[in-house]
Amino acid sequence: MDQMWGQTVRMSQRSLLLFLGITTTLAITVQDNYEWTTWFNVDHPGGRGDYEQLEAIRFYYHSRVCETPRAIEARTTEWVPARETGETVHADPTVGFWCINEEQGPGSNCSNYAVRFLCPKVSSLNNQGTWKPWSDWSPCPALCGQVGVQLRHRSCQSQSILCSGPKIEGKPCNGPECINTDCSLHCVLGRVNVDCDACMCEEHILLGSVRSAGGLIAQGATILRAGKLLTITDHNGHFRIPGICPDGNTTLTIGLQGHATHSVIVPNSAERTSVLSVTLKRAEKLYVLSNPESKVRKEGQSAAFCCKVTGTPEPDKYQWFHNNSLMEMQTESTLVLKDLHPEQVGEYYCRASAPSGAIKTKPATLKIIGRDEHSCSPQPESHLIRLPHDCYQNSTDSFYYDVGKCPSSSCAGLLDNTIRCKDKVAYCCGVTKMEERQLTCQGYQLSTMAVTECGCQKCVDTKAIVYGRAIAGDNGEPMRFGHIFMNGVRISRTGYKGTFTIQVPPDTERLVLTFVDNLQKFVNTTKVLQFKTNGGAVYHEIKLLRKKAPVTINPLETNTLELGEVEGQEAMVQLQIPPHSFYKENGEVFTGKVNASVTFLDPRDVSTAAAAQSDLNFIGDEGDTLPLRTYGMFSVDFRGEENNEPLNAGQVKVFLDSAQVQMSEHLNTMKLWSLNPETGLWEEEGSLQLDKKKRGKREERTFLIGNMEIRERRLFNLDVPENRRCYVKVRTFRSERFMPSEQVGGVVVSLINMEPTPGYSSNPRAWGRFDSVITGPNGACLPAFCDEQKPDAYSAYVMANLGGEELEAVPSAPKFNPNQIGVPQPYLQKLNYRRSDHEDPRVKKTAFSINVAKPSPNTAEEGNGPVYAFENLKQCEEAPFSAAHFRFTRVEGDRYDYNTVAFNEDDPMSWTEDYLSWWPKPMEYRACYIKIKMSSPHEINVRSRNMGGTHPKTIGQLYGLRDTRSIRDMDQANVSAVCLEFKCSGMLYDQDRVDRSLVKVIPQGSCKRDHVNSMLQEYLVNHLPLAVNNDTNEFTMLAPLDPLGHNYGIYTVTDQDPRTAKEIALGRCFDGTSDGTSRVMKTNEGVALTFTCGDREVTRQSVFQALQSPQGQTITTGGQGESRKGRRRQRANALRSSRKRSTRNPERRTQGRS
Repeated sequence: MDQMWGQTVRMSQRSLLLFLGITTTLAITVQDNYEWTTWFNVDHPGGRGDYEQLEAIRFYYHSRVCETPRAIEARTTEWVPARETGETVHADPTVGFWCINEEQGPGSNCSNYAVRFLCPKVSSLNNQGTWKPWSDWSPCPALCGQVGVQLRHRSCQSQSILCSGPKIEGKPCNGPECINTDCSLHCVLGRVNVDCDACMCEEHILLGSVRSAGGLIAQGATILRAGKLLTITDHNGHFRIPGICPDGNTTLTIGLQGHATHSVIVPNSAERTSVLSVTLKRAEKLYVLSNPESKVRKEGQSAAFCCKVTGTPEPDKYQWFHNNSLMEMQTESTLVLKDLHPEQVGEYYCRASAPSGAIKTKPATLKIIGRDEHSCSPQPESHLIRLPHDCYQNSTDSFYYDVGKCPSSSCAGLLDNTIRCKDKVAYCCGVTKMEERQLTCQGYQLSTMAVTECGCQKCVDTKAIVYGRAIAGDNGEPMRFGHIFMNGVRISRTGYKGTFTIQVPPDTERLVLTFVDNLQKFVNTTKVLQFKTNGGAVYHEIKLLRKKAPVTINPLETNTLELGEVEGQEAMVQLQIPPHSFYKENGEVFTGKVNASVTFLDPRDVSTAAAAQSDLNFIGDEGDTLPLRTYGMFSVDFRGEENNEPLNAGQVKVFLDSAQVQMSEHLNTMKLWSLNPETGLWEEEGSLQLDKKKRGKREERTFLIGNMEIRERRLFNLDVPENRRCYVKVRTFRSERFMPSEQVGGVVVSLINMEPTPGYSSNPRAWGRFDSVITGPNGACLPAFCDEQKPDAYSAYVMANLGGEELEAVPSAPKFNPNQIGVPQPYLQKLNYRRSDHEDPRVKKTAFSINVAKPSPNTAEEGNGPVYAFENLKQCEEAPFSAAHFRFTRVEGDRYDYNTVAFNEDDPMSWTEDYLSWWPKPMEYRACYIKIKMSSPHEINVRSRNMGGTHPKTIGQLYGLRDTRSIRDMDQANVSAVCLEFKCSGMLYDQDRVDRSLVKVIPQGSCKRDHVNSMLQEYLVNHLPLAVNNDTNEFTMLAPLDPLGHNYGIYTVTDQDPRTAKEIALGRCFDGTSDGTSRVMKTNEGVALTFTCGDREVTRQSVFQALQSPQGQTITTGGQGESRKGRRRQRANALRSSRKRSTRNPERRTQGRS
């Protein structure tokens, strides 16, 4: 700014109305008719001095300064009046205040000044005198190369009534040119200017127009040449610069707040006038493309950490932190550590900065082990597997056996000497030795492979998948054939039923997807989807808001749109659009009729929480990712009525009813945000200020009012940053035994933060935030708002979903069992745990509510979970199983799987390279099922025994067992059917030769094989060898190599995730088709085998009753050993004639796989 005034400002001594103080004579006038503005400070004393220019103050603060200030007062930022500083200063209420460093004493510079102006009170404007005409401008007093001020005067015609405004005005002026004999600049056109940094063409005028993003007028844009300010655009976005040479060498830089700077070259021209048109782009906030990668190294080795950050402008500064301490002399995007020693272990992260802000990466962990230490502990960890129902072990007094496992953690492998951001080969702890053990069961020996030694080896290659459905949040209508975008590029589309499957690209840190409906039924929806970084598939149900029907408005009038979706309550938000505010995308003002559709997500309705966009996070000033609490989101769609062209709008006013803001401290921190669809982060658009307005005929209401422009972004949010944060620990299990070895990974656990209720007068159904996380081997930590002073200030609902199936929470009534819930008293009472059916047993049991009471540091029993302070995230993530946590269960009571080589389907990294592995190839999981019809008054348990059939390494050896219970036909009382998994034939892990698996299908009880599908029988006969089938109580085959289909009663699906492959195959098997899906068993469709079983009811425990017994409980025959739970399960089984599959939901799966 100081460049506009030059090196020195010369002013003749003159009498100003007020300069650095108020005279006694004026005091009464000031009190009666005038008032002071707030203090302004728009410049600092760097460069040539401190210039508080009135024009610049008006640019930044708009109407907060009157048109003709009466007086000006100045002080330093230390509150010292300017007259007491001893510095040479200048002031004029029509121009501003300035202090020039050259005019101060040797070695002294100007202080940092703030100014305020004396303006007429609003009420005094109606009683003002009339001014006489202005005098001519005085001669310019500036010397060569300097800037001075020209003055003009006027007087008030009335002697009794004061005139409003200044008696004197000033404007800057340039002194004569100085002769410079040392300048080396040569001009093709014009002549060299005084500063010898540009060419001047006095006869040429440059006219220009600047538009902001979306084509809106860019008022107040700065035009600079070589860093010097030339001018500022006017209220129409226009500028005029005389003397610019059209030589093709002059570069101008255009800047506007919130936009990326833009450079443009003045083109060659022989005309006296040139015209430029510039459209600016929105400044892009910094965004982390890749975080530093965790490393494991041996002492003396080297490690490199890299952070890749993008934005417009690009980062200009990098800082590295070790265990939250700034590292000196580390200012590059890559951090290299050589000759590592134990003191360097810990967390490392990078902070990148740019003019638009800062951002921090996620921390990476460096683990350093001794030169002679084992990178992985050779001793396996304990891992209990369930044994079949007829394999009780007297030695352990249980149905469990410890086969051991190796943690899939990173380790230091054989690395080359090249320093890389990402290691060329990833090494993990894995199995190096196993031994076969024979377990004695009832009438047979069961083989199992036990881990005996672990070591460091190459990690298993895995792929991360997200799949699911995109459906309407109100009625489940699918978004058919919609587009899915990532980073602005279309990567996939939804199917007819709204289904989608996406493979997560490698090195993806944050998966941000935008779902766009071609039919315009639904609002464009941006979601940040959680995925399993170690590989595998995660199911997501994308809830979409239905687009609001448009209303037709006249753009030449003021239009008000009310937003609020809760019946019987006042509108929560109002949008006021002034006349002439609509623009086409090319910047042209639009005057035709406008179809306006504004869809509001009302947080007063808790059912809308799942449809919330993104993850309600923003980047703070220091670069931290911080949470927001929403007071409503709205999506805007303005289109021309005639041709449906999209329109932008400028200077839209937003009114938020302050009565809807229940926490008074939020009134001062409320902001308006817009969503960046590529990063999924919210970015600040402006603040909201309290003001009282009368809206129509209603009583006076208080509103929070803000301004916004609707350009390329169409989704907005009314939010406050919230700093009272905690984490809630949740674990998910596959049975009600809640054993560590039976935890389920890949479960999407969601938490809805509710509006504070006790202590605040609020709507108990309103919500403020929605978060989701994925469970891993050690559960999950959910972010939540919490309060230490009022334990019941914040409450939350928690729910869990796996593959579209909701898991059950632990009951809170009629019995309240802290041991089952997983949290001890008295903390549990303080948290007020309630399952969703606590008061009404008819309600689903799939959620629980708690008060999120922040743990007190002075209470020992609250320091061990399940709620952790926000700074203790690592403690939450690494908490031992014995620490308090909340629980969900997925009871798999109708099937049992046993693998000779243990494998956790939730963790692809647990795959072991062995000939007897059920899945021989990771990332390519092939699931095979055979459909069997049972004629019996009872449901029948059926087993498949799967052994090596033709491969020399596996022939006669057990791959695994599968036990499944048949499901009754809904229309036929004596008919049931079962879809039974068997080991697919195919290549083993070495990809050397094929093994035709030998599969035995064995129904439990007295059953006889009646029929074999003729097409299946023909296939088996034509594809030798043929298995012997002399025993009519069972069926034996060498599994087919080909994916046969429903005509054979065989269902085969290959997928990159084992659970997904099984779910799709099961859906087809239930339906009896090769491409359909069903949740109801169709017993007469697509059957391979038929058995007839006797009428005798099995009196001993079934396999599934046995599996529900607690660990260590003895199972007896003859019915005497049945537990009360077992009898309850038998009674429930009698009602299963209309049962649907409880653990399968194939209707939600992606179709068309093979």
